[in-house]
Amino acid sequence: MTHRLHQELHRLFGLPGPRDPASPGHAPAPAPAACRALVLELARPAEWEPLAQVWRGVQVELELPAPAIAVSGQEGFQLWFALAEPVASAQGTAFLEGLCRRWLAGLRPNRLRCWPSGASDGAVPPPVPAEQPPGGRWSAFVSADLAPVFAETPWLEIPPGDEAQARLLAALQPIGPAAFAAALTALSPPEATPAAPPGCAAPGAAVADPAAAVCREAGGAAAPLSDTPDTRLAPGRAPQDDPRAFLLAVMNDAAVPLTLRIEAAKALLAVPQRAGG
Repeated sequence: MTHRLHQELHRLFGLPGPRDPASPGHAPAPAPAACRALVLELARPAEWEPLAQVWRGVQVELELPAPAIAVSGQEGFQLWFALAEPVASAQGTAFLEGLCRRWLAGLRPNRLRCWPSGASDGAVPPPVPAEQPPGGRWSAFVSADLAPVFAETPWLEIPPGDEAQARLLAALQPIGPAAFAAALTALSPPEATPAAPPGCAAPGAAVADPAAAVCREAGGAAAPLSDTPDTRLAPGRAPQDDPRAFLLAVMNDAAVPLTLRIEAAKALLAVPQRAGG
């Protein structure tokens, strides 16, 4: 492996040159708890188009640099994401799982493999380029326009040229810390719908109290349908424990938007009258 290829592997993925660890610019590999190379593999069978969606999506939707594309030398295609600074393995795993949720959800899970991952053999993926056991087939980085050629045979039968591999990697850039953090946030699972404030219906929920719809639009809390008088009345305001009075007040208030006044009139028809009212 040439010195130039060593340099590109270290620049992008923090990987030392396996045959020349003392070469300038080759720092020790990150500890297993941190990583600069995140790898997503699709195999059994190898298909480029699903991974092509990820390759295009991270650039267009997440605005990240293009990952490196590799054939594994055995059964699959790989995307190699380079990080400018190491991240915790848990963060790397979350990033890769987010990619799978977003673009590869329709595939069988046993066809996907990630490094790092709790299910993988370790935080460091198998080296590329390298001869794969039992021998005779090589992994290699390939360009996007050539990737479809390897759909049925995701390997090279001769060693790839070191200079050609270095030129492919030289055109790539690592993901910066801020861009990675933003992508990780964008790929996180959606949070549960926040609970509605007390007394108000949650968005999209059925409204049991006919006054609640008007109340929600007006930004207040729906008054309960109660027959208990409320003596704590603000001057000039309708009794909040009397839904009919409240709706009448809304309906007749010229300062309330017309749409809410119409809704108040509709709701008024559904509010039961008080006995003797």
